Amino acid sequence: MIFESHAHYDDKQFDADRESLLSSLAGHGIKEVINIGSTLEACRKTIELTEQYDFVYGALGIHPSEISDLTEESYQWILEKCQLPKIVAIGEIGLDYYWEKDEEARQNQRLWFCRQMELAREAGLPVVIHSRDAAEDTLKLMQGIHSEQIPGVIHCFSYSLDMAKAYLGMGYYIGIGGVVTFHNAKKLKEVAAQIPLDRILLETDSPYLAPEPNRGKRNSSLNLPYVAQEIARLRNIAVEEVIQTTSENAKRLFHKAA
Repeated sequence: MIFESHAHYDDKQFDADRESLLSSLAGHGIKEVINIGSTLEACRKTIELTEQYDFVYGALGIHPSEISDLTEESYQWILEKCQLPKIVAIGEIGLDYYWEKDEEARQNQRLWFCRQMELAREAGLPVVIHSRDAAEDTLKLMQGIHSEQIPGVIHCFSYSLDMAKAYLGMGYYIGIGGVVTFHNAKKLKEVAAQIPLDRILLETDSPYLAPEPNRGKRNSSLNLPYVAQEIARLRNIAVEEVIQTTSENAKRLFHKAA
């Protein structure tokens, strides 16, 4: 059975068929799902989903592009809700320089990234880290706050093999989703082929980044077999081994979902 480590089923793109889609996942081999917060409203909806579905767990955090949501009050609210039994991580948090070019705004991203990392430390939960066009700053910041003491995953990994090894050296997992199936994803294919299998998590980032052959369409956990198949092809191993090992990895990291 497949463990979906990163989805956004709170997204409006699922409003028309959320219930039927989620109810169908088990019949397609998807056993656990972690719904990931990105805004305060998404965090609230994530909590609701964990209450509605036995197999859905939650991560609470504010995406770097949404940090206007963060105040001392909202920070304390997230910390309080982390005590709920089905909240298994802080995320997604991190840095995103793709959309943000202003240095002052980037500095604010770094500030709240650090604060949410410390929140995870205080809550005793792993982190789900988003890093886009911010490779050097992400790694430098994590090293500076001793992130090796805070377990987690680098979600939707998009950097080099050397960068992956740096994160692995800090004890982090690497999240791999539909992009690995793209023909031009050479760096990610190299990472998927060469890093230890016991450090890979399967994810979709639904409703975004659907794999081939559904690229450009709304993504869902139903597409995870395509990701597993491509990783198996790259490593020349059985797809069943990819599914079993990555599921064990996710349960190890998100131990409350085991």
